[in-house]
This record gives sequence, C-alpha cells and structure tokens, in this order.
Amino acid sequence: MNDKGKLNSLAIAMARHVVKMTTASGSGHPSSGLSLVHIVAALMGKHMRWDPSDPWNPTADRLVLSEGHAVPAVYAAMAELGAVVGKDKQSAKPVTAESLLTLRAIDSPLDGHPNPRVGAKFFDSATGSLGQGASTAAGLALAARLDSTGRRVFVLIGDGESREGQIWEACDFIIDHKLANVTLIFNCNGQGQSDYVSSQQSGATLSKKLRAFGFKVLRINGHDPEAILCALAEAASSEVPVAIVAKTVKGWGVTELKKHTYHGKPLTEKQLGKALKDIDHAAQKLGLAEAALERVVPPLPQGNTTSCCGSCGSDRLQDPDFAELLAGDKYLSTFEKGKMSTRRAYGLALRELGKINPLVVALDADVSNSTFTEYFAKAFPSRYFECRIAEQNMVSAAVGLAAAGKIPFVSSFAKFLSRAFDQIEMAVISGHGVKIVGSHAGVTLGPDGPSQMGVTDVPFFRSFPADPDGSGEPAVAFFCPADGVAAYKCTQLVVDHPGVCYLRTLRSDMPLLYSPDTEFELGGAKTLAVGKDLTILTSGYMVHLAKQAVAALAEEGIKAGLVDCYSFPLKAMVETEAVSNGSDKLLTLEDNYTGGLGSAVAEIVAGMDNFQLSCMYLGRFPKSGKTADDILDYVGLGLKQVLAKARQVAGR
Repeated sequence: MNDKGKLNSLAIAMARHVVKMTTASGSGHPSSGLSLVHIVAALMGKHMRWDPSDPWNPTADRLVLSEGHAVPAVYAAMAELGAVVGKDKQSAKPVTAESLLTLRAIDSPLDGHPNPRVGAKFFDSATGSLGQGASTAAGLALAARLDSTGRRVFVLIGDGESREGQIWEACDFIIDHKLANVTLIFNCNGQGQSDYVSSQQSGATLSKKLRAFGFKVLRINGHDPEAILCALAEAASSEVPVAIVAKTVKGWGVTELKKHTYHGKPLTEKQLGKALKDIDHAAQKLGLAEAALERVVPPLPQGNTTSCCGSCGSDRLQDPDFAELLAGDKYLSTFEKGKMSTRRAYGLALRELGKINPLVVALDADVSNSTFTEYFAKAFPSRYFECRIAEQNMVSAAVGLAAAGKIPFVSSFAKFLSRAFDQIEMAVISGHGVKIVGSHAGVTLGPDGPSQMGVTDVPFFRSFPADPDGSGEPAVAFFCPADGVAAYKCTQLVVDHPGVCYLRTLRSDMPLLYSPDTEFELGGAKTLAVGKDLTILTSGYMVHLAKQAVAALAEEGIKAGLVDCYSFPLKAMVETEAVSNGSDKLLTLEDNYTGGLGSAVAEIVAGMDNFQLSCMYLGRFPKSGKTADDILDYVGLGLKQVLAKARQVAGR
C-alpha cells in the first residue's frame, strides 16, 4: 500500500476512535477532530520525526495543537501509532483503543484539551484557551535553534481561532526571528461554535494576510494525504516560514456531524452506529476494504537525543558587590549615595545568572531599558529575544522555551503583563517554569498615571494553589523585594524554583535595607522592628513608608513592629514573626487592590485566637501625581493615613 493508502487507512481508523471516545465521555468535539484526521495522520504517521514510545525525546519534532478542543484526533493517532502517556518514563503506558474511552475521566491522562501536566507528554503545553499555540511553537523553535537540534515544530490553528490577535502577534514574531523551522497549519473548515466563521477568516483572506506578513503560503485540500505531504515537504525545505492553509470539512465522514450546529456535541449511543457506518462508507469511497489496514511507523528522530541535565547551571550567584557590578555604569554614582532600584538589581542579577547558567534566556516587550533586561541582552544577544509590544505572545513563547528545557525570564511593566493573565495561567497549568518579572509595580510611579501602574498583579499571582500536586511546591512562587539586595537574591530563588515565578520590581531608587550577605527564602519574611503595641506587615515600596511610620510612632510612645513579607505563599513563620514581637494587633499595608497580603494574612490568622487584623490597600483608583507621596496620599496610603490607622489599631 502506498503512502496515500496508508494515511487514508490511518485517518479512517482515527475517525472511528474520535466518535467512539467522545460518545463514551458524553462530551467533546468530534466534528473538529474529524476535520483534522488526515492532517494529523500525515504529520504523526509519516512526516514528523518522533518516537511514539518516547515523548520526552529532546530532538523530536513537535506538534502544538492550538485548537485544543480537537484533541481527540491526536489521541486517536497516538493509539494507532503505539504512543505512550505518563508523567514520567517509569509510569508510561501505551494509549489503547480501550484507554481512549476514558477521555475526560477524572483519573485519565486524556484530558478534554491538551494537558501535559497530567501525563500527555506528547504535548508541550496546555492549549484550548484559543490563540496561543503559534506563540508556544515559536518558543520551541527558538530553543531548537539555540540547541542546533534541527527539530521542526508544527502548529494546528483553527480558522475561527485566527480571529485572536495573539495569532498575528506570533506571526510577526516568527517573521522577525526568521523561524523557518515553524510551520503554521490553518484548519479552514469554515465553522465556529455558534455559526459559520467570518469571511475575514476564510481560507482566501487568511492566505492574503499571511502573505502580507511575510509567509510563504500553500493552499491545499486538507483531506488529501498526497497534497498534505507535498506541502509539508515544501515547508521543510523552505528558507522562509511557511503557512499551510488547508480546506477541510468539519465532521468529515459523518453526515450528522457536518451540521454547523454540532460544535462541541458528541453523538448519542443511538447515533453512534449510523456514524460508524458513515465512516465505513467513506473508507469504501477511498478504496479501502477495511477501516484500518496497516499501521504506519514514523521515522525516528536523527541526531543527539540527550538533553542538558542542568548541572552546567549549578553555580549560584555570589553576594552582590554592586559597586563592582556597576563598574563603568553611569548609575554607579546613584548607588554610591546608598540607593538602588529593585528593577536594576534584577537586571544585574539576570546578567550574572546568564554567565553561570547557559539555560537562562530572556524575553522583553520593548521596555528592556526600563526593566533592565538590557544588561542581559548586551551580554548574551543570542539568548535574548525582543518581542516588541506583544505581551501575550511573549508569555506563550516563553512556555515553548521552558518546555524545551530553557529557563525563560519574561519582563515587562507589571501593568502590561496583566493583558497576558490568561497566557500566564496556561503556563501554570502546563507546569513549565516560566519566570515573570513585573517592573514599575504599585502606584508610586508619579506622573505616569494608572495606565502604567500594576495593581492587580498581587491578587492574581497569589490566587494560585499553594500545593496543587501534593509536592509541597506552590503553583506560583511570588517575590516582592523591598531593596536591591533582596531583589538580587530573590532572582536566584526564582531560578531555583522549578515552577512559574513572579518577581515584582519597582521603578524608584530606594535606600538599601539589607547587607549583601542576607539570606532569603521562598515564603519568608524579615523582622525589621519589634514592637508590643502592633505589628505592621508589608512588602516592596511600602516597607520604606512603614519604616517612617514606625519611627514616627516611636516618638509618640507607640512601639510598632515591622515585618517585610517579601514572598508568597506566606509561611506560618509570618504569623510567628508577629507573635514574637509580642503583639496581637496586626496591620497589613500594600499598594495594590484587595486580595493580596492582607487576605493572605487573614487566611493564616483566621483559625487562631487573640489576633486583631486590620488591612490597608488601595481604596480608590489611582491617578497621576507629581510624586509618589502625592499618589499615596490620594489613595489613602500616605504616611499620615498610615499613622492614623496604626494609632487606631494600637488603641491610642
């Protein structure tokens, strides 16, 4: 049997699995899966270099399913080709026709959308929140270039999904970085969820857009194996990125599922028999005597099949000597006055990490001279990726880099990162260690105003589970350093943590609070003052304001303690620090909306006796002001307001 016959046979077998598994689960998207059976068969059954028994192989070609709801088609191919699932090689088990029927079950690794965290390691990232796959594929391709592996990356994108702006952010990025090892495949079946897609997402219009972006565009029949293989071969030899626009039929092979109202609906048990007969009829039209005639074994990947174990990055940052780190830098004069911004300390730490750990890479969104990733970019231009003003693409590209074994640092203003909260959540779900750095956080930016102020970041990043997998590791490690030493040291903690991290940095040059040899830890806190009348718990910029408040209260005879809660999830030691101060009256202070530090402390002390907790946070929308003090006064967090609240808490 020739390739066309083999792949048609595989597609028919996959189609039968798709309708059976979605009916068994009582949910799913069989119509979308059926539209992709021939493309997936050609990729996984012939063109891609991969080992079905080893989805961890670091040089194998990769397939990113951006339209994640169509995942039954990929699961079906995995079953036919002998692929395995499992969280690691020791627990790996083959996907079988029987296991396909566990689709979407609570104890099944076959989630309703791609989810590598639960065991489907064929996938590099969780997808299904649409529009993100092309960006992830770009990150995988960047890593392949760095590693000189020659691996190729394929991404399947729905036509309706292509309405998402991130798709076009990714297209810009792929062209900017000349990533010819990425092939975009648009599944143009003409149907969305509620209706037919807009003419703006038609195959013809998409082709025009893609050509305008700089892609070589190939239009094909997405149910013709020969046409698919020919297009894939042309993409493999192209020196410019290729986009394949494939005309497909939603619900291919099953009459009932071709209706445009059938998105996301499985067939009933009564309908299943008729559907299987339809697929048999489709097989006969293709000249196949049976539904599944011959299993196709794809070629194994070529070249090095080992990955870096990370030991080459085992060295750690030394205690910071900022004078030496800033040698030749005009900023040295500011440091000599005893001040350092946490954003600049982060930039210096990132550069030094780049020297000792080749896995560290950096991405920025056109603000590298504000986040100070420019230090890294100048030192390691091949490991720095400028993403321009496209934060969503940047985060998802970092997911691809992390999936390929890199340690990606993603930096922008904290406010601008908020537009990528969805992408960040998908990174957390994927289980990849993307390191996110939000600069210019809080309200103390002065005249820039609220459009530049990151004030929703603390509640967002703190909302993730503290121990989602029972491993003792939080889903997100959060650091909010108050000075340059803390920022420098916390950057090392970010690298040490295997999962997603968020580092919150400040614009202002602030006095140093800690000596260079001070140690920090995930979830830790530092006592800066001890007082029996109340304890102020805070972090970041507000530590400095709280120090002023503690000094002013002391002059009034009120002894206030001060604890720098620089990391989430808070350990029980935070409450222990307060107790050791001899105070049962706590006041939290933070320059963000509610849901942050105050809420975290409330969760700790809720089950404890004899604690009185008061919280100060943004009580109104911020605005522009000439100084940080102007803004803090405006939002109710100025020194006078803090002192008034502290007196009230202390009962004075």
